Amino acid sequence: MRHQVKKRYLRRDSAHRRALLRNLVTSFIDKERIRTTVAKAKAAKPIAEKMITLAKRNTLHARRQALAYIFQESVVKKLFDVVGPRFTERPGGYTRIVKLAPRAGDGAQMAVLEMIGSEFTKKTKKKKAEKDKKAKKNPLAKAKK
Repeated sequence: MRHQVKKRYLRRDSAHRRALLRNLVTSFIDKERIRTTVAKAKAAKPIAEKMITLAKRNTLHARRQALAYIFQESVVKKLFDVVGPRFTERPGGYTRIVKLAPRAGDGAQMAVLEMIGSEFTKKTKKKKAEKDKKAKKNPLAKAKK
């Protein structure tokens, strides 16, 4: 029986699982939103939340702890300069998992792991960029309407 066994093994050995989760967390902090399976998202969520909590402390020791887990120094810099200050007032719950439709190839349940508050910054920047592109392509489009 698996009494009080909480680790998600993801059908991998320990080295492969650790590398997978490090890659997921690194990508998640870099892009603030990743699309993966529900099981992987649930396994990566607590680690990502711990990294954000480290960034909130903003000490040299916390930075070195984050560097020991996250692969890229640029991502750690973003974590401590951008993400950490964003959540200084929030006591926890920095991420959410939104379930999606099953994957077409094998039917695996998919999900999006995203940071709270990132949904507004990404959409508005994208819409503004699209508006600017349309205005540059066709400057008379505004005058016709």
